[in-house]
Amino acid sequence: MDPMSRGPEEFNHAGDTVGVAGAHAEPGAGPQRSVRDKEPAAPEFAPRPAGLARTVQLVVGDFLLTVNPVDGSEIENCPPGEIPGPAIRRTAAERTESERAARPPLPPGLMTPAPALLERAEERARLVRLLGRGRSVRLTGPAGAGRTALLDAVAGDCAELAPDGVVRLSGHRRGPTELLHELYATVFHTPLHRPDRPTLLDRVHEIGAVVVLDDLEFGGSALEELLMATPECAYVLAATPETPAPHPDSHIEEVFLGGLGRNATLELLERAVDRPLTDEEANWAGDLWFESEGLALRFVQAGALLRQRDRLRGEGSPLDAYGFPVDEPADASVFSGEGREIPLPTLGEGAAPAALLASRLSEAARATLRFAVALGGEVPHQAHLPALIGDTHADAALGELLDSGLLSPVGSRYRLAAGVLTQLESTGYAAGAGERAHSAAQHYAWWTGHPSVTPERAAAEADAVLAAMSALVPGDQDEHPATAVKLARTAAPVFAAGLHWGAWERSLRVGSEAARLTGEVAEEAYFHHELGVLALCNGGLDRARAELEASIALRGALSDKRGTVAGRRALALVEDRSGGLAAPGRSSVGEEVPAARHEEPKALPGMLPPAAVTAQLPDAKATLVTRRDTPVGGAMASLRRRTVFGGARRNLVAAGAGALLAAVLGTVVTLGATSNNNSDDGGGGVKQQQPADEGGSDGSPDADPTNSGDTGATSGDGKGGGPTSPGKPGTTGRPGASGQPVPGTSGSPSTPGHASTGPSAPGTSKPSTSGKPSTSGRPTPSGKPTPSDSGSASPSPSGSTPTVPSTPPSSGGSSPPASTKPPPPSGSASTAPTSSARAGSQPPSPSTSS
Repeated sequence: MDPMSRGPEEFNHAGDTVGVAGAHAEPGAGPQRSVRDKEPAAPEFAPRPAGLARTVQLVVGDFLLTVNPVDGSEIENCPPGEIPGPAIRRTAAERTESERAARPPLPPGLMTPAPALLERAEERARLVRLLGRGRSVRLTGPAGAGRTALLDAVAGDCAELAPDGVVRLSGHRRGPTELLHELYATVFHTPLHRPDRPTLLDRVHEIGAVVVLDDLEFGGSALEELLMATPECAYVLAATPETPAPHPDSHIEEVFLGGLGRNATLELLERAVDRPLTDEEANWAGDLWFESEGLALRFVQAGALLRQRDRLRGEGSPLDAYGFPVDEPADASVFSGEGREIPLPTLGEGAAPAALLASRLSEAARATLRFAVALGGEVPHQAHLPALIGDTHADAALGELLDSGLLSPVGSRYRLAAGVLTQLESTGYAAGAGERAHSAAQHYAWWTGHPSVTPERAAAEADAVLAAMSALVPGDQDEHPATAVKLARTAAPVFAAGLHWGAWERSLRVGSEAARLTGEVAEEAYFHHELGVLALCNGGLDRARAELEASIALRGALSDKRGTVAGRRALALVEDRSGGLAAPGRSSVGEEVPAARHEEPKALPGMLPPAAVTAQLPDAKATLVTRRDTPVGGAMASLRRRTVFGGARRNLVAAGAGALLAAVLGTVVTLGATSNNNSDDGGGGVKQQQPADEGGSDGSPDADPTNSGDTGATSGDGKGGGPTSPGKPGTTGRPGASGQPVPGTSGSPSTPGHASTGPSAPGTSKPSTSGKPSTSGRPTPSGKPTPSDSGSASPSPSGSTPTVPSTPPSSGGSSPPASTKPPPPSGSASTAPTSSARAGSQPPSPSTSS
């Protein structure tokens, strides 16, 4: 059916009821329905009921992409049987058909022949000669100098130079990657297949063609990338002087295209009006040549002005119903039998003729110009003009505009010629542009979603669709962004299926911005998902991960299970293509975060690092402290959190055992230092402002228990041990935390080198192995060490023999032999001073006992 008509479907079967239960019909007649089952007829412009979504499967590299316009595209690894084989080259006839389709169609009603190519023989011959040698040429000239007409002539002369013929491409709003894909699709026949970049570079490396590239918009390294990817192709590049120059090392010939000479412009005008010019017209053309510097476009438009003047002069004076001449303005002279005398345009009107030309066109042509101004210079296809303007004969307006020189071909469509947009905007054609763009967007939203519109047709109209979409963001009214969301939601899957991925990406970005403005979270999640899939297909894994995570978060907030599953599948594929390595600042599930290796202060015993995550181990009474490098929070906290809880149980047990061993060793160090300081020989005392682990016999596992010498820490004068305070029994010789002497653990002063003696506790047969008094003040049974003293015994004093306890210590690890100092008598002061009081430092953190 004609997509411009919103009537019934094709074959006029709108009232058919195929599959209705109880329907009986005669043979050969259409399905019937009973009177009571008949529904009221729908209005003429009622919305079409939504049918099944059109899904398209594409092979993108080694991915299988299913374009799903409902929940978002699905991507997976392509099965081996679905990967297409080697690309097949198109035949000469197919290339000719492809070239014809790449050129804009000729509008109906256009009778004026194409302008002649004058004074371009030298440039034309030079271009053909350089291309025949395999050289690439950059044709530089101002807008309106006639570059497109010269390229058409050169393309016809080079049709037989290369094995793959002539390939015509348009660089308007296209980058090197898009041009390479278009070149590949023009030479090779690969439906529904978009190769990845390595395969693309390998295929285009074999193409040998003359590439005619008009409206080039990039240069430098991007142009060098295009040339290096196709070494067997010869390019003729048309660009304006504002386009970036090629790379200095690139071997591209420069050909500058200037304006026409005065004689050539006069000849061009005579051919346009098909008659010799009068002296007045020749003088006017000379002034115009001087003003416009001989630009060919200005004289094409000047020829249109002279033709309009001739038509107006040939028309007779308008008459009223009674046959009398109608009153006209005073400046219009009336001549019987000769028509009206129309003055020549002024020099200003000849240099900027768009407004004057448009005023003499039909109403449909002027309406078309207003839509083109609203779309930023993009002219809708002639098939859309009747629906947009509301005139069934509006398709003929495109021929009027092209005949007037107000349009120029760009690829397979038309745009406003150079300078016409600015001239029309200054004369009031931009009034109401927002409403016209809104109407065009509504029309394109219906048209791109119509089942009869193929993806290729929609891709050919992509620039006008994108222009209508972009004009509505942010928009003049509140409903404009909502219409942009609807259009992007409908057009984006069609562009993806048509392999026009540049338009696909731009529509997704405009739609995402419009959805953010309107607050449509579901649509914003869809656009983020599609952008993530697109980035994954293009190899941008980091961008794909960010877009997919944003989409999953938004869909999780909406409880969209199907969309969330599709996003998680694509995200899993991103992680798989990343090599299984998490992004920087993250750790894989079940993997411990390594400690920082850069310069940072070492945490003292009992201190926690500033950024830490504390976790209670399930099987041990210990605390596991790990550094957290990545902050946790935000919408993606559930995906970005990487802690040790995701690991295996054996990792937790191993980490807990390590933390427990560190705590036990710290206790051994502290209590060993305390025991040495409290021993009879006074050795191993720890002075104020001295680390607790300094010295040789500090109770650590590395100390030598068989050393018979003084194993205590040396004082500042090199002698072991420190004297007690004279005259004050029971003190250690150092002030406590408050500056006063700390009382000792026994009632009499200790004598260095002699073990303190005293009555054993009742019920004991052997002295205590602790090396220090019991902290509870009660006798210990069977001489076993108390829980707080296990594994922390100090070496025996000099000259004493270590005593082996009858019962092994409760700790699983080995500990040094304990001293033979007996326990204090019952009832004496038995509370030992803390190690912090002896050392004059802060008390250590409580450690867990084994």
